[in-house]
Amino acid sequence: MTKINIKSIVKKVLIGLLVALVIIQFFHPAKNMNTTVSEKDITRMYIVPDSVEQILKKACYDCHSNNTRYPWYFNIQPVAWWMDDHIGEAKKELNFSEFGNRPLVKQAKKLKKAANEVKEGGMPLDSYTWIHKDAVLTESEKNILIDWANGLSQQITAKAPEVK
Repeated sequence: MTKINIKSIVKKVLIGLLVALVIIQFFHPAKNMNTTVSEKDITRMYIVPDSVEQILKKACYDCHSNNTRYPWYFNIQPVAWWMDDHIGEAKKELNFSEFGNRPLVKQAKKLKKAANEVKEGGMPLDSYTWIHKDAVLTESEKNILIDWANGLSQQITAKAPEVK
């Protein structure tokens, strides 16, 4: 009967994990960065006051647009893969850069949902604001964003009666 050497097994597993961690550092997802503003960007389709645009840029655009500001830790795997997946999911839900590609009905609903998420405290995500302290919204900023989103949703609804 052979005696199992636990120390040897643990050492081999740790070395294997370290080698795998080093190897995956060479594989990064493409960055979500676009140098131009799309014709379908919400700022080109609708009036977005400067105060609202500043709030969107600091608290929303990293995940909900085609132009993410990447922190240093994006260069570390598997964090980059996790962030890439998170950004992809967020853009599927609401992408301000491609907002005009959605039918008016969906635009109005997305704005109402976004306003509700901010009101309920669901956005921006806690996991985002833990590291991005500048993205924490004041009550005043929340109210500005909520009022704008609800107002724009009403304007869109007025344009397209089928939204109701």
